[in-house]
Amino acid sequence: MKQLLSARKGFPLVVCAPSGAGKSTLISRLCADFPLCFSISCTTRHPRAGETNGVDYHFIDKKEFIRRKKEGYFAEWAEVHGNFYGTPLQPVLDAMADGRDVLFDIDVQGAAQLSLTLPDAKFVFILPPSLEELERRLRNRGTESEESIVRRLANARSEILSSHWFDAVLVNDNLDAAYDQLRSFYVASSLRPRLSPALARQTLGES
Repeated sequence: MKQLLSARKGFPLVVCAPSGAGKSTLISRLCADFPLCFSISCTTRHPRAGETNGVDYHFIDKKEFIRRKKEGYFAEWAEVHGNFYGTPLQPVLDAMADGRDVLFDIDVQGAAQLSLTLPDAKFVFILPPSLEELERRLRNRGTESEESIVRRLANARSEILSSHWFDAVLVNDNLDAAYDQLRSFYVASSLRPRLSPALARQTLGES
């Protein structure tokens, strides 16, 4: 059985959602149930309270980020609110070669780039029940300025309009139901034959 399982390649699971849709909670539950490798991005923004370099992000300056970008270091990159964010490509390739699935928590702009650089990736978009509910959740955080809320809602509209090209879309109205859908999508994606090209032959005892 170990020989059969070792034939499987890992794949990227890309999860996108507007701010306030509950993405972080759903991702945390998925990571608690499965040994997913979480992709750690590089960013030029300053660390926030409680964030650790190498755990939450790799914090680098803008000059270093641009140098790495020119060298093709990133699988995807984006400029968001004046700061650069990017996903190192080689650690992702190494993890997949070892049979580990890699989880991406990025925006739609980054996801679109990953669809080109990582062809085995699967993409899921998490919708809020409505924009009114999304606004209510953002306001209930008590951490967002009015300017931030307006900007996040505008971004949410744009992101939602891009959700049609994703492989799966789910609505986070009921957390347990939404998680069941996310979990099911991940499991189904992990069973694709292309990730285990030698499995059938091994089952038949062929080399």
